[in-house]
Amino acid sequence: MKLNAGVITTKLAESKAFYVNTLGFGVTFENEFYLLLHTPNHEAEISFLLPNHPSQQPFFHKPFLGQGMYLTIEVNEVDGIYEDLKKKGVPIKIDIRNEPWGDRHFAIEDPNGIGIDIVTYAPPQGK
Repeated sequence: MKLNAGVITTKLAESKAFYVNTLGFGVTFENEFYLLLHTPNHEAEISFLLPNHPSQQPFFHKPFLGQGMYLTIEVNEVDGIYEDLKKKGVPIKIDIRNEPWGDRHFAIEDPNGIGIDIVTYAPPQGK
């Protein structure tokens, strides 16, 4: 089984620019109403679909409203990515931090209002 998260949005170009230029994703497929991107290691994908497109069933017409969704991107070295994104001028929504349950992470936001938690997992502190 493989999961591909999809976002219904008018911001196809902005989403492509953000994920490709900011996070290093690649384009798997694209046409005038659909965009499929993959992580640099090709292990995961995210897609973007224009709302109200006549090729799609009505169930897939309503746009995402920018709330109540987040993505987690697990990386080997969160500090390097944090510094790189800061140098690129990407707004940091949650500054880098260690959590007692073991995460070292920070968060950014995509053009659709989706929070992106970038994390390196580690054993919980004090364990």
